[in-house]
This record gives sequence, C-alpha cells and structure tokens, in this order.
Amino acid sequence: MTTPRMLVTPSPKVDTTEALFVAEPGGFRPTAFALGPWTPGHLHGGPVAGLIAREAQRCEPDERLRIARLTVELIRPVGLSPISLAARLIRPGRKVQLVEVICRQDGIEVALGRALRIRTADMDLPKAALHAELPFAPPESGVPMESNGLPRTFHSEGAELRFVEGAFESPGPATVWVRLRVPVLASEYPSPLERVATAADFGNGVSSPLSHGDWLFINPDLTIHVSRLPVGEWVGLESRTLAEPQGIGISESRLWDEQGPIGRSIQSLLIDRLALD
Repeated sequence: MTTPRMLVTPSPKVDTTEALFVAEPGGFRPTAFALGPWTPGHLHGGPVAGLIAREAQRCEPDERLRIARLTVELIRPVGLSPISLAARLIRPGRKVQLVEVICRQDGIEVALGRALRIRTADMDLPKAALHAELPFAPPESGVPMESNGLPRTFHSEGAELRFVEGAFESPGPATVWVRLRVPVLASEYPSPLERVATAADFGNGVSSPLSHGDWLFINPDLTIHVSRLPVGEWVGLESRTLAEPQGIGISESRLWDEQGPIGRSIQSLLIDRLALD
C-alpha cells in the first residue's frame, strides 16, 4: 500500500497532480485520484461531492451561517473531462439559506448539489440535549485497507481507510475511519465540510451485504446532515446497507470525528448484477 501522505498546507510549488482536481480556465480537471470503482474513466461520488461542497461554501458566504445539509444528485456518470460549476443562492435569508450548485461537463449537466445553510449562535443548552456518546475506537487502532495492486483511484490512493469493524471485501455493516490523502483542489487545504462530503460517499462501498465481484450497488445520490463540522483529518462512518430484491437499496451512515458524533448520511442505491465477461 502506498505510504500515507499527511496533508499539510500546500506550498506554491505543490505538485498539481497530487489532488483530486486541478483548476483550469473555466473549470476543474479531475485526476486519477478521483476515479471510482465501477467503470473505467468514471469518477467516484466522493470527489464530486467534495467539489460541490467547496463551491457551495464559496457562494455568497455569510459567516453567521453554516451548511447543515448537503444533497448531491449524480445525474450522469462524471468522467475525466473538465468540470464547470455554477452556484447561486436560491433561498436568501437571515437564518436559513439554500444554495444550488450545477456541475457540467462538455455543456451537459452531470451533477446537482443543494446546500442548506442555517445560522449559528451560542446556545446555553441543557446537558440532557447534548451528545454524550464517545467515538468508537480511534483511527490508529483500525486496520488499513490494502490497495492490492489496484490502479490509482479515490478509494485506493486518494483516501486512506482504516477499518475498526468489517472490511472492504467483507459483506455487511462496517465501521471505518476515512481521511483524504490528497486535497480536493491542488494548492488548497481541504475544509471540514469537504472532508465530510468526500468520506460520506464510502458508506455503500464499505457496508454492502453484496459481493463487489458479482453485484453493482451504485448510489445516484448522497445526502449529508451535519450538526457539527469535524475536527481534525479523520471522519468516521458507522455504515449499514439495506438491499431489497426489487433492485433498490439504502445505505445509512452515522458520522463521527475523534471527539464524537457529527451527523448522518444516506444514499439511495441502484442494485444490479455485474455483467459477465
């Protein structure tokens, strides 16, 4: 397995290939680090979600509000051609706002994001209302996922996975810590929301009850609810997938950082048999 690269604030001489995306005039070019597991040349949903999260944060920012929900619709397979993004505030307000982000490749819409922003304030909440749960075992106790000679993709080299329970090749629920090995965009340090967005899309991949060699269980969407942004590089997932014989599934994940719970994510799944050669 490739030695993990600790993310530090990139210098002006940062190698632009060491990122999920590289900025170009008019858009962002995906790198091999952003590729997914299903079809050669198609991106993993996590990098797309991270790019949408970045754009949503930058759209008419207001320091009094924070993104509490991010929904990503993966309309079409996202390839390796440059991606252009357009963001607009479609629901302004002092306490609640809604931002829309549209991703296009070659002029065609491939993904749509909507970010709900809610005002933040210091609240003297009763102790009974506060999260009291401690996180599961820390990242250093997890078992690293081995790449086993996989080509460069997001799950093999773009992110580091450490399993506390379950494993990538073991069907069933899983508990895993995830951190980015490379930033979403070259020369930028990833934001906490970008870390959550990129990690949350792993839920169906790590917890499916179906084998990767026989079945396809791809998510055309991802919804993340975040009550608190993560502290540090690691995002934890407690994931479980429900598969139904009608060919539809749902993957649910409880999200954590090393201090405790931070939210939830859910994915709808298209289930199908993989075509035999």
